[in-house]
Amino acid sequence: MGLKKVYRLWDFDSERENPVLTHYIPEIVRSEWTVVIFPGGGYEFRSAYEGEGYAEFFNKNGINSFVVDYRVLEHFPCQLADARRAIRFLRKNSSSLGVNKNKIAVMGSSAGGHLAALLSTYKELLSCEPYDNLDEEDYLPNAQILCYPVIHLTLPFGHVDSAKNLLQEQYNALAEKLEPDKLVTSQTPPAFIWHTFGDKVVSVLNSIAYATALSENNVDAELHIFPNGEHGMGLADKTDNVEWKHIAQWSKLLLKWLELL
Repeated sequence: MGLKKVYRLWDFDSERENPVLTHYIPEIVRSEWTVVIFPGGGYEFRSAYEGEGYAEFFNKNGINSFVVDYRVLEHFPCQLADARRAIRFLRKNSSSLGVNKNKIAVMGSSAGGHLAALLSTYKELLSCEPYDNLDEEDYLPNAQILCYPVIHLTLPFGHVDSAKNLLQEQYNALAEKLEPDKLVTSQTPPAFIWHTFGDKVVSVLNSIAYATALSENNVDAELHIFPNGEHGMGLADKTDNVEWKHIAQWSKLLLKWLELL
């Protein structure tokens, strides 16, 4: 296992939630790609296995990765501001960090998938921008990796709990405006997406809606839908269950997708 280094994203005082970026450095780098990971957790907490767990997987495969501890105690646009800040930080410091600034992929699971997709599609200026010279850098990633993502924030198949955690009193005014499938353009980065039909928490229709929007805008995407499996399976590597082993193939498919991208 490689080294870890932690960077603060903002100069907040100690009374505030301070987002950090943790670099998981592989012993031997085998890929030009860097993966920036937004853990899931319904915009209420950050799930370690969908953050550090993925980072350790990339480490073993020679890929630089960073986990973003974005804010969960504050509401939108703080989470998106943290996500943009992470990409800008990497591009600003790409030489010293050993990052190819033109090969940065973002990755998110569940609500983290919504954040990764929103980062890839939402173009409006945020209330905190510009903050400092990091804002000179582009925040748009070069690729997106979405694991059973929340895409819709409204019914009939959106994940309303995540949406209300993100937006709080702004839910009625902003929910429909922050559904990434409605924001896709031809400039949206290519995507790798996986989901299960058996997901009873975040409907597979979220991934289908996003993949459809990408197709309609001629954006390259690879979509894998597995027949069974619950929500939040991560790497699906914690059991010898045959069904889980089938789903666990997604990580190898992802490595091949990055290799060919």
